Amino acid sequence: MDRIKISELLGLNLPFILASKSPRRSLLLKQLGLIFTVIPSEIKETIFENTELIPEEYVTLLSEQKTEDVANRITFPAIIFGADTIVVLENRIINKPQSREEAFAMLSNLSGNTHYVYTGLCFINTYKKKKFKTFQKTAVTFRELDEKEIWAYIETGSPFDKAGGYGIQDDFGSVFVSHINGCYYNIVGLPLELFYRSLKDFLK
Repeated sequence: MDRIKISELLGLNLPFILASKSPRRSLLLKQLGLIFTVIPSEIKETIFENTELIPEEYVTLLSEQKTEDVANRITFPAIIFGADTIVVLENRIINKPQSREEAFAMLSNLSGNTHYVYTGLCFINTYKKKKFKTFQKTAVTFRELDEKEIWAYIETGSPFDKAGGYGIQDDFGSVFVSHINGCYYNIVGLPLELFYRSLKDFLK
């Protein structure tokens, strides 16, 4: 079955650039049938650590910084898209774990609790000097986890490239989640409905 070509559907007549090296975001954009090029941002995801920003401000600002970084480095007209995803538990931002012990502490804290996943989105049209940013929020509830399964998951290495230390989409982390309230794809790293709707409006 032919895939819908959303570049044609939306009248996208400029190159589309993903300012992210996230394999999950690339996979989701390909799922939509979008034609794009990856130029990773060089902005460090930790630049706003110890910030007073609330979560939605944090993710939208960081997604904006990532998008602007790439927009400032290219020399041709394009649509640049950047995103950032964080996990928030009890008003505390949880980024990617840097060690086995940190991953264990993260997953232990998430066990039996509800946390929130925020993804910030930013679009820049370098030709029209136009910018738009927004965010999505999803509530995620974990069942009670035991230490053995947490350590088994850590041994796979999967937690270390994921905010909150788990992935819902393609590995053992999926069995940690008892239920969600909101967009599933937001937890994966890119809320597809919001992305499509925002891009559609941005191109008008």
